[in-house]
Amino acid sequence: MIEWWDNIIFAETWVLWFLTAIPAYAILIYYLGGRGRPALTLSSFHFLSGIRVPAKVKWRSVLYLLRFLIVILLITAFARPQSKTGFKRKKGEGIDIMLVLDISQSMDAQDFKPSRMEAAKMQAMHFVDQRPDDRIGVCVFSGEAFTVCPLTSDHEALKMLITNIESNQGELEQGTAIGMGLAKGVERIKESKAKSKIVVLITDGSNNKGTIQPLDAGRIAKTFGIKTYIIGLGATQGKVLSPTSQNPDGSYVMQYQDVDIDESTLMEIAQTTGGKYFRASDTRNLENIYEEINKLEKTEFDKNGTEERQEEFLPFLLAALILVLGEFILRYTTFDSLT
Repeated sequence: MIEWWDNIIFAETWVLWFLTAIPAYAILIYYLGGRGRPALTLSSFHFLSGIRVPAKVKWRSVLYLLRFLIVILLITAFARPQSKTGFKRKKGEGIDIMLVLDISQSMDAQDFKPSRMEAAKMQAMHFVDQRPDDRIGVCVFSGEAFTVCPLTSDHEALKMLITNIESNQGELEQGTAIGMGLAKGVERIKESKAKSKIVVLITDGSNNKGTIQPLDAGRIAKTFGIKTYIIGLGATQGKVLSPTSQNPDGSYVMQYQDVDIDESTLMEIAQTTGGKYFRASDTRNLENIYEEINKLEKTEFDKNGTEERQEEFLPFLLAALILVLGEFILRYTTFDSLT
């Protein structure tokens, strides 16, 4: 209750000045009620010593107390008390982001827990949560590319779609078409009117499919002013347990293989577009990379934001009405013969 009251401000503070009239009102009631002058002067009250004062007389001051409270509550209600519910930032020109995710068979490798694919999806959703004011979309690629979700502000729907992404999704051609994936991301974001447009591409391999080469896709991105951040997934040393083929029942044949990421090409693409290349060797490292991208690409807002407040006069008004009803009932029932 105290914390709630600390959060209250009054939109019409001038109305509160009427509270200063309460003491004068109390004095007026006191004298008009006959408490300030005697109605009858007696030389002695000894003969009244055995008479008990009726309870009604003792408690009739309750009526005056109720009236004081009613006046205080009404003045408070008319002053329009409001509670803070948040801060509404005036959005300036925001950022549009396309996440481009490699879903080739190798993304089920287990150097990340439980796999590269699941780690990439988990961190992508966390990244979406960190960007509540930006539009974000998702494309995927293996041997070819397609759009899972265009740019949207509905982040809950977006995260649901990310959750359902799987390696070798649908009938996509097998392979790793990095150039096609980047080009698809550029296609989905190039017409954006946002101040800043970026593509975050996640892959664990080298380009071996597609009609568009990665460096050509990078040049296309640069032409449209699209900055590209690229994350290479894979352990930096040793062999990794990876799927090499698929059984008839859908399960994978797993073997230890070397990690093969064309880092020089990915780095050149990022530099060409004004972005940056990162190497993620484990889940924690991937999380840190997303945090760095999040810091590098801050959404700007108008500093002249507005504080959002909710009207709170109703509880005071209802309390006053309840007391008015209570005072009315008491005045014409219990204290009817005294007032």
